[in-house]
Amino acid sequence: MAVPLKGPRTAAPSQVVPQSRRPFWTSYRRDQLAGYLFITPQLAGIIVFVLTPLVLVVYYSFHEWNPLAGTFHGVGVDNYRALADDPKLPNVLRATAYFSVSLVVLNLALALALAVLLNQKLRGTTVFRTFFFSPVIVSIVAWTVVWGFLLQKNGGINAFLHLIGIQGPNWLRGNTTAMLSLIVAQLFKNVGLNMVLFLAALQGVPRALYEAATIDGAGRWRQFRRITIPLISPTILLALIITFAGSLQAFAQIAVLTQGGPEGSTTVLVYYIYQQAFQFNHFGYGATLSVLLFVIVFVLTAIQWQMRKKWVFHES
Repeated sequence: MAVPLKGPRTAAPSQVVPQSRRPFWTSYRRDQLAGYLFITPQLAGIIVFVLTPLVLVVYYSFHEWNPLAGTFHGVGVDNYRALADDPKLPNVLRATAYFSVSLVVLNLALALALAVLLNQKLRGTTVFRTFFFSPVIVSIVAWTVVWGFLLQKNGGINAFLHLIGIQGPNWLRGNTTAMLSLIVAQLFKNVGLNMVLFLAALQGVPRALYEAATIDGAGRWRQFRRITIPLISPTILLALIITFAGSLQAFAQIAVLTQGGPEGSTTVLVYYIYQQAFQFNHFGYGATLSVLLFVIVFVLTAIQWQMRKKWVFHES
């Protein structure tokens, strides 16, 4: 029986295996979603409490709004013209500059001196540190009320001066002494915060650098200038920006102690905004002054941030 010849075997068509679809919720996308969820509350807070009020302040600066009379109408740039022609504004800016510069210089100098002292291995440093930091957590109004009693003509400070034969002035009623009193009260309120920041920075400076400098014959002052200051300069910049911004926003202590007096000598820009908006009901002009305050803070912060490249360690 003849066996039929088989032809050439043909290859079976290759079976196409369908590729599985990549899941949408990959680990990368889950990580991204988690990150967005974490920053959403902070971002929402910035939008609601920072950006939105800032936009509204700029909007109101082009309007005049009197809630008592129920009037709200656009005035164009009239508020900005009034700002340029305001006879009280130069004195307000002068008082603001004097208060802010004095407070920043004294605060940073005293905080650094206290931090250097507390960085030594001495007895009682923990108590000393607590003593200077405790005013930071005290209510600003309560702190100011206490200072108000101390600064009265028959208050605690003048009673102490009387014991050593000095007749103290009425601190809150003299043009110079009123501003000095505000600076001192605010100085001791917040110096503890910068002290803690400087102390943490000082404890991060390697001891080996001081030992090497001592071997080379460098004294304490030279070590401080050549080693300590450069290595803690990032912290100095942070404290400078925080203290400057805070000094430009001082309000409660002025409202409680001097109400801007005597003769407007302690009327800084923030308190002047309060007077125009909430005492005289010039909300449009108050918004214009707020825009001016924002510009001042922004410019000063930008200048300080740019200066870091010249004197802050590790910055190029």
